[in-house]
Amino acid sequence: MKRRQSVSQTAKCEAVDAKRIVIVDDHPLFRKGLEQLINSGDGFCVCGEAETAAQAMDVLRKVKPDLAIVDISLPGTNGIELIKNIRAEFPRLPVLVLSMYDESLYALRALRAGAQGYVMKQEALANVVNAIHEVFQGRPYLSPVMSATVIAKFAQGPSESNVSTVERLSDRELEVFELIGKGQEIRAIAKMLHLSPKTVETHRAHIKEKLNLENARQVARLAVHWVSQHER
Repeated sequence: MKRRQSVSQTAKCEAVDAKRIVIVDDHPLFRKGLEQLINSGDGFCVCGEAETAAQAMDVLRKVKPDLAIVDISLPGTNGIELIKNIRAEFPRLPVLVLSMYDESLYALRALRAGAQGYVMKQEALANVVNAIHEVFQGRPYLSPVMSATVIAKFAQGPSESNVSTVERLSDRELEVFELIGKGQEIRAIAKMLHLSPKTVETHRAHIKEKLNLENARQVARLAVHWVSQHER
């Protein structure tokens, strides 16, 4: 069904001579809504979709789109790792991140991985088409607030704050750390990230070691404080 759908979408895009876009997100209803939004804009057409990183690479090889829109939170391999894989195999393919996570948490990581822009899902209806235009024009896209934050970050230089300390965490560890800070229990985090509870516990143990904390309670306390600093 997925393959048939991609072929149909590709044929439709070729018929209207539009810029062809692949959506990678594990929520079918969101993909459908985003597809309708993109297809309603001039010159854009969704030519394929995927739910996981592995499916995404398969679809990209088949349909060879002009742009990939990628979510951060995906089953198994997350979106940051997927961006790195895309950049390795398709170095010229632009990638736009569309995520539920606040851009202050993941935008810089996404850009370092090779993305050209970052849009929060809460702002998708207002900003995604504009972001796509910007990326196709060769300009990176961030919200005005995040752009100012990035400039200030580089102007201030290295810091010893908790924010810079958390930079030691891997992308998946940061994801777990954030969810802990939002009060989620291990089993709930495992379900949200499509991981086993044991794997989440291992990530928490690595977080504890990297941040020089003594126990899970200290991890939770720092995570709550860190998340509160990043909430708008």
